[in-house]
Amino acid sequence: MEHVKSLLPAGKKWKLVWNDEFDGTELDMTKWSFRYHILQKRQMCLSDETAALDGKGNLVLSLMEKDGHYYSTQLQTGENYMDRPGEKFEKDGFGWPIAKFSEPKFMHKYGYYEIRCKLQTQEGWWSAFWLQSPRIGFCADPKEAGVEVDIMESFRRDNTVSHNNHWGGYGADHKHAGSGDIKLEETADGYHTFGLEWTPDEYIYYIDGKETWRCSEAVSQTEQFILVSTECMGYRWLDVLTGEILDSSNKPAESLKKAVLPDAFIVDYVRVYDEIKD
Repeated sequence: MEHVKSLLPAGKKWKLVWNDEFDGTELDMTKWSFRYHILQKRQMCLSDETAALDGKGNLVLSLMEKDGHYYSTQLQTGENYMDRPGEKFEKDGFGWPIAKFSEPKFMHKYGYYEIRCKLQTQEGWWSAFWLQSPRIGFCADPKEAGVEVDIMESFRRDNTVSHNNHWGGYGADHKHAGSGDIKLEETADGYHTFGLEWTPDEYIYYIDGKETWRCSEAVSQTEQFILVSTECMGYRWLDVLTGEILDSSNKPAESLKKAVLPDAFIVDYVRVYDEIKD
């Protein structure tokens, strides 16, 4: 199936090293896994029922309502070791409450990462394209522990997105740098291309082929995996827009209850390139 060409950063030679064009009718599970847990907590709003290929070269991540609750999908090519809960392993009275390590399906370091997608239209849920380290938070040094690199996050339906980096784990040592809101320019077909050039010295972000942000404050020097994710608001223990801790979770946000279905986050392709050095 014919797909559009990538909008690669100029002045360099690039080689495609991993991709999914989402052709056919079945999601390629040799490349992806479903994410159900966040920091060992099962997220009831995360489902494997809302991801499908449309047979026209697109991945469709839909918003689903069932019995008053809402569900969406997160896909990943690896896994953070702190996400899945595990039974505490004990030997001679000593053990870790961490699940057994999983084998990643794709991990990579440096290069250019790109998604072409059409954003959802309804309030109350968000989409993202990002990189994560399987061991983020094991130490405060982002070079070793890795960085959450949010290439694109789309939280609101005001035609804005943002780029965000998080490192130092998700506790007292957490640090963050972000682009702030970036207004999208209209495209003829509604699709946008979001890209990241990751070098040993900095991250360079692109939207529709134009550079939009750079960050060199903390750069991972370790392999990371890819996530294409959606999530329903209200089901976490904190408000992702304000950072406010919620009194209760596992219920839809008021904005989500107003969503008019069907609605979907649609992905044309995900591609990873390496720079070819002369």
